[in-house]
Amino acid sequence: MKIQENLKNIPVVCLIAANMIPLCGVAFFGWDTFSIVLLYWAENLIIGFYSILKIAISKAEILAKLFAIPFFILHYGGFCAAHGIFVFALFGKGMLKLSSEGSHHFSVPFEPSFNTARQIFADIPQAFLWTFLALFVSHGISFVHNFIIKGEYLHTNSDQLMASPYSRIVVMHIAIIGGAFLSKAVGSSVAVLIVLVILKTIVDLKLHLRERKKFGAPALNQQ
Repeated sequence: MKIQENLKNIPVVCLIAANMIPLCGVAFFGWDTFSIVLLYWAENLIIGFYSILKIAISKAEILAKLFAIPFFILHYGGFCAAHGIFVFALFGKGMLKLSSEGSHHFSVPFEPSFNTARQIFADIPQAFLWTFLALFVSHGISFVHNFIIKGEYLHTNSDQLMASPYSRIVVMHIAIIGGAFLSKAVGSSVAVLIVLVILKTIVDLKLHLRERKKFGAPALNQQ
């Protein structure tokens, strides 16, 4: 593996740096298992945002984009809402409460996504927001550097771009939730949470390198 080449790659450096910030939350701000898992759930929203931008500027036909973007917003938004409710149910200690009078809104695809996101972000600490911003910037740098400058938009279509976030979520959150259960079982110990953050960073890096190879940018050698 060409370690020096990877470390000189700006998106890789930013990815590692942004993923290390939660370590400060664990060490200095008392973040527990729920805080870490919630942060990584919120990162799904960032990924969805940049996926929409990718579809919009890809070389797909205009009609394909007009179908793909609304469909992705509805489907991925509902998926993230269900995932967020799952996170709260397992780790949020009953913090997420869906009002009975608003339950009928689940017939509207946007409503569960907006309600879940609003409740999740209502009372989170400022340090969490800065970490969320760092992840947003990291993904933005990767978007500009790889998708635009390196020309990945020339080698992707709307179907690939719509499917990509789902495969990432499945792989990523199997690792995260498995580690979170372990952390919860032993009481959100700092040591276990640090291992969880490091594990997530390693998985994130591998998925990032795999995506670069799949979408045809000059590959970062994984060997």
